[in-house]
Order: sequence, then structure tokens, then C-alpha cells
Amino acid sequence: MTAPRAGCSALVLAGGAARRLGGRDKPAVVVGGTTLLDRVLAAVAGAERIVVVGPSRQLAALPEGGVRWCREDPPGGGPVAAIAAGLAAVATPFVAVLAADLPFLTGREIELLRRGAEEPAAHAAVLVDPGGRRQYLAAVWRTAQLRAALPADPVGRPVRGLFTDRVVTAVRADALACLDCDAPADVARARRWAGRLRPGTM
Repeated sequence: MTAPRAGCSALVLAGGAARRLGGRDKPAVVVGGTTLLDRVLAAVAGAERIVVVGPSRQLAALPEGGVRWCREDPPGGGPVAAIAAGLAAVATPFVAVLAADLPFLTGREIELLRRGAEEPAAHAAVLVDPGGRRQYLAAVWRTAQLRAALPADPVGRPVRGLFTDRVVTAVRADALACLDCDAPADVARARRWAGRLRPGTM
């Protein structure tokens, strides 16, 4: 598994009400014996700083350098408010912005996103599934560009709005890497795939 290189932090969004999961604590949902949050943290284990926006919780393994926890204001203010809160703790030139519900995301995808964001004209890079859908919460940004994209009032704003008028590199990935666990059917699918994948194949 490839880890993020120096100069890149990771911002993981692990709050919000999982309404489509019946209000369950989505980051704590277990897939393949590991919580969704722990799986995403493993993908960014080499980041210079890891910031998790959401309630502090027990982790299976603490990444080297630890994790910084923070909350959006107000709690439940939405993903852009969470990004704004977490970004205050980021000083690196690049930052990965990730949802905590991507069980098959790996360091390889993070590295490809980093390379995409490093392209001379790029402001950010975003993961795109085989059907052409952008996974806006699987992205790497130039930190200065993300700060500039944030609205004055981030509460309740959609993440896709951050990408308006930005130069974005599309990074193609397979459906598994882009799978997010928004609904019970997604969790069931992820668990089926986790059962088929041998350790070390991701």
C-alpha cells in the first residue's frame, strides 16, 4: 500500500447523522472486521497530519503521529462546515479530503490524487468512478485553493460547490475504491466484497 508523501495532510469527515442508515454511527460500522473510519485512516497513515472531524472515539490502531480531533460548528452543520473546521489545523501545501465511509480506498488512490493535484494548473484532484461519477469526498486539494473555495458561511453548503470554477484533475478508479457506504445496501455490498478479498490484496 502506498502512503501519502510529505507535504500532504488528511482531513477525514466522520460526523453527521447517517439518516439513510437509520441514524447509526456510520464511522463505527464494521466491514471485514474493521470499522469504516479505521479503514480510511489506514489509507492515509503516512500523512503529515491527520485531522478527524467528528466525535472522538477509540481507534483500532493509532497512526504514527496520532490523530487530531475537532468538531464543526455547529455540530451537524454539514460537510463543508466540517471541512472548514478541520482545515484550521492544516498547514501542509496539500490536503486529502475524505469521507469516513470509503472502505476500499487505499494509499494508492491517495497518491494518484496527490499527483493529480500537483499538475501545474490544477487546484484539486477528485476520484471518478467507472460511470463518470465524481466522488467529491475522495479528493486532494492544494490547501490554499481549498481555503479560497470555502464560502463565508459554510453551514449546510454542498461539497460539490467547492469545485465550481476550479481546475480539477479527474482520477479514474475502479468501482470498489469509489464505493461509499451511504445506505444499508452499500454496507452489505462492502461486507460481501471484504469477505472475498484476501489480506494484502487491497
